[in-house]
Amino acid sequence: MFDQGFQNLNDLPNQLFQSQCVQHRHEILICGGSQNKCCYSYHTLKNKYKLICLYPSNVNLCGHCVVKLEDNNNKDSNEITLLSFGGNYSKHTLVMRYVSVWNDNNEANQSKKLNNCNQWVPFTDNNNRIIRIGRDGDNYWGARAVIGGSNNHLLFVTYYQRDISVFNLNTFQFIKHGTLPVGHIGFHCFVSRLENGREILKKNKNKNHEMLLFKDNARLSIEYNEDNNTFQFHKLPVCKDIASLKEYACVCINDTILFFGGKNYKKDSVSNSLHKYSIKEKTWTIFKHALLIPLYNHFVILNEDKTYIHIIGGIDDKMRILSTHMKIRANDALHLPKNEIKVVIHHWLRILKIRLGWIDDFNKIIIKYVNKYFFFFFFYI
Repeated sequence: MFDQGFQNLNDLPNQLFQSQCVQHRHEILICGGSQNKCCYSYHTLKNKYKLICLYPSNVNLCGHCVVKLEDNNNKDSNEITLLSFGGNYSKHTLVMRYVSVWNDNNEANQSKKLNNCNQWVPFTDNNNRIIRIGRDGDNYWGARAVIGGSNNHLLFVTYYQRDISVFNLNTFQFIKHGTLPVGHIGFHCFVSRLENGREILKKNKNKNHEMLLFKDNARLSIEYNEDNNTFQFHKLPVCKDIASLKEYACVCINDTILFFGGKNYKKDSVSNSLHKYSIKEKTWTIFKHALLIPLYNHFVILNEDKTYIHIIGGIDDKMRILSTHMKIRANDALHLPKNEIKVVIHHWLRILKIRLGWIDDFNKIIIKYVNKYFFFFFFYI
């Protein structure tokens, strides 16, 4: 069991699940959770929390989504803008101009109040008209979104049942609605492959944006062409070990996506495993018993320099909502010891030169055989 790499941090101020978090310099901004309106800043160097604000009293947080809007003209600013939207039938669309709460300067604090910083306010266009993200009848419960576009001006939203939309943040309008070739989604993993979208797209004449979506048996690579306003969908390999899990958390590190925990509702069990998907090689690796505790409905996020992964809140296998906060070095998480049985099977495959795509059920037969005769196999070797 691998647990030496995890470090327990100071507990969260509240028990949290279905939270949304955003990274900003040495801070992780924790923006509410299911039935919890509190927003905090966690300082990664001080290992401390400060309250930022509360969501408005008329907002019911349940499966919401928060993203950081990119300001291409002012990347060095201490101020950032957050967009919060979604939910079930009581959808909201709010923005926050955030200035660090760790600056105790009185003049700076006064400026925050005068400029309506660090509070959630309605999302408005250039004419001060209130804008709502989400069509009437659309269900944004458990929606997920990423920012992209040649000027970081596009909001890609995936939501229940199997919808994908593109919202132009400059014109404040939806410019595309599409249907995903998968089953129902919600509380899924949705990541952008481009880490420095604007810089990469300068070299990309077709302005193609690649995103990846994971939910149950749904594994998709989604390509959006900005010039033609079109989608292309490509199915990715399915890992049966994670296909039975829901409400896990994921984080993308370069060409690798890590998946933490999840719940198997059919077996009423919660996982403490970690799965790794290689985007380049299109392969899965399974790490059993990687997490310190079984978790689902938690949030994972990288710190500023991508050296640490933070695991925030969630629900454990005893249905307890947690206030735990852990971190692990990103490099340690990427190189956990592999499951021994999987290594044996792959070794046999190389020896026997069995081609890829063989009957998947044969894996199960070998695993059962190895479990039964594991001791004798290694004793006589």
